[in-house]
Amino acid sequence: MTQSIMIVDDSPGVLSLYGMFFERQGYEVLKAMDSASALEMLRESAPDLFLLDVMMPEINGIELCQRIRAMPHHEQTPVIILSAFSDSGTIEQTFAAGANDYVVKPIDPQELANRVGELLEVQER
Repeated sequence: MTQSIMIVDDSPGVLSLYGMFFERQGYEVLKAMDSASALEMLRESAPDLFLLDVMMPEINGIELCQRIRAMPHHEQTPVIILSAFSDSGTIEQTFAAGANDYVVKPIDPQELANRVGELLEVQER
């Protein structure tokens, strides 16, 4: 069965780049430009993993992570936060919100693919 990844980022370039990369890796990719769109999509879909940008308008990635964790069928779904911030405060907030991993941009795509694969593998056990 094909695993799915939801990518939430307000940058069309990032969505396109990561979307194509993970589709080539064999994943189904769901893309949202903002948190409200992502939450709407979750009414109809249940991705196996989330990639969330921190800096987004209105609802940032950390708050979105908290909202995802509050959903009964997503309290264990892996979440990776992507951010240009490398300060300890942001990183601490991210993990307190329930994220599984934190990756500082710019990101090596293969490194990100490895982290995604590891979290999905653990999730299947």
